[in-house]
Amino acid sequence: MLETIDEKDYTMKSRSLYTLLTIFLLFFGFSAGYLLGQSPAAPVDLFGPAMEMPENADEVFAPFWEVWELVHTRYYEQPVDDALLTEGAIDGMLAVLDDPHTRYLSPRDEENTRERMDGEFQGIGAEVESVDGAITIVSPIDGSPAEAAGLRPGDILRQADGVELTGMDLFDAVQLVRGPAGTAVSLIIERDGERLEVTIIRDVVELISVRSEVLEEGVAYLRITQFGNRTSQEVEEALTALLAENPTGLILDLRRNPGGGLGTVVEIADQFLPEGVVLEEEFGNGRINTFESTKKGLAEEIPMVVLIDEGSASASEVLAGAIHDRSRGVLIGQTSFGKGTVQTWHALSNGGGVRITIARWLTPEESWIHEVGIEPDYVITLPEVDNPDDFVDTQLQAAIDYLLGKPILSNEE
Repeated sequence: MLETIDEKDYTMKSRSLYTLLTIFLLFFGFSAGYLLGQSPAAPVDLFGPAMEMPENADEVFAPFWEVWELVHTRYYEQPVDDALLTEGAIDGMLAVLDDPHTRYLSPRDEENTRERMDGEFQGIGAEVESVDGAITIVSPIDGSPAEAAGLRPGDILRQADGVELTGMDLFDAVQLVRGPAGTAVSLIIERDGERLEVTIIRDVVELISVRSEVLEEGVAYLRITQFGNRTSQEVEEALTALLAENPTGLILDLRRNPGGGLGTVVEIADQFLPEGVVLEEEFGNGRINTFESTKKGLAEEIPMVVLIDEGSASASEVLAGAIHDRSRGVLIGQTSFGKGTVQTWHALSNGGGVRITIARWLTPEESWIHEVGIEPDYVITLPEVDNPDDFVDTQLQAAIDYLLGKPILSNEE
């Protein structure tokens, strides 16, 4: 998830068909500016063409209004819900773009998404994406019921309480899996071609995005689980406390971090990088917007290792890619998820919202990692164990060894 938030309220003053048509055409024009967030310098004309009525509007939209009239006059169950019809039309328009990250959010979906960015929601606690129609776990959230149940990045959710999820709209599937704290959901998951059944008790998932400590070896450890609204401040506070202990090195753990806001990750990157490029946004019209770090970071010189895995996505890849390309630290772990596009987030008058892909992003060396991911400098896999008490975090240990000057070897198969 790599997004901006963009809001502007307006009032619908007419229920006529002409007004409905106008709203449909102005769908992308609800918001003209950007708040502080993912893409504050996006071209102001990005949505300009949709602000004017096309000259051939009558011809282009004639089939739409023909169907609208047929539904209202011939459909056997009346009355029909105009709001649902409009939402369905928006869904269909975005679906033909064939981009899983461009989609309409109903008012309830919009509320749930904003709650998550604010740091708390109810459910099983897993970030998911639709991959070729399969509802796939990007990452379970630290401390969540999903993590406790053993769900892993790459697991495919096939059923929820007996309902087939494959091919279902992503947010519809999410609503089946989420639910009030204390209730249970029975899931069928597919892992490495095998199907497993697991029952998870939903809970209140608190998104504490930063955890830190100084390890026994004198190495500072900083874990970021998502890039939310409070993460930048939390990172600054954690770094201040860690560096006061004079650690010999720093481990930045971005494993199972599904991403968040670009504005947030750029602020955080500034803590670790000297002055220079963090990433570039490339828009469809060829315009490039460059995000840069300054000289004001707290941790620009301390030796550094970044841990990544297949659950490190989007904003996590921005940060890992910048640190790697700028030779600021080494990457240890496994290849990251591979999401190289930028979304903006627009609030709509009905309480819903639209998340739409507006650009792709490139690392400082202008690499596009979409559907490829970032390869670590040292590939270290985690051991498979039946008893959780036997688990050893080989990736973390490799990072410690590297910072202590000990040799480490990739264990890539």
